Amino acid sequence: MLTEITRDDIMDMDDYAAVRKERRRNITKMKTDRRVALGPDATFYFESYDTMWHQIHEMLYIERGGEQQIVDELAAYNPLIPKGRELIATLMFEIDEPERRERVLAGLGGVEETVCLNLDGKVIFAEAEADVDRTSADGKASSVQFLHFPFSDDDVALFREPLVKVVLAIEHEKYSHMTILSEATRAALQGDFADT
Repeated sequence: MLTEITRDDIMDMDDYAAVRKERRRNITKMKTDRRVALGPDATFYFESYDTMWHQIHEMLYIERGGEQQIVDELAAYNPLIPKGRELIATLMFEIDEPERRERVLAGLGGVEETVCLNLDGKVIFAEAEADVDRTSADGKASSVQFLHFPFSDDDVALFREPLVKVVLAIEHEKYSHMTILSEATRAALQGDFADT
């Protein structure tokens, strides 16, 4: 399993342009089973080497920032690639109406500390990416959160057990929702764990 994108993995942008349409189609299909809606406004996008490779190439293709941008994008996105004993998700609160978005996010301070996976009673709380504080001093949550779910070997075995129910939850007092992960999502995410 690949856990880091290097400079050698970055395509020349002219070469990328030639395959961009097909790669975008393939990544969109792959992301289908890695996307989990939770409640009316939250969506989890479980990241992988492939999703981050695509994201980096899209940023480079659009912005054309050269070598320094490549360095910056690798530094920004490599931490979001699972390292073998974790799942990593981008949590987005997707609210189109600006006033409602402001109101909802203003009440969701600390939401990143209330996200968990429950594996038949074994609870794994998410750990927020430590790059920046995702809750402002006045208690407003960011609409985008980057979350790591750390797994032990036993947790991975539970996740892989077909009879174990896996529940994704946000337990914030102002946004309390949960959902059972589908078989398709679980199958897709199992590839994020290294074999022991």
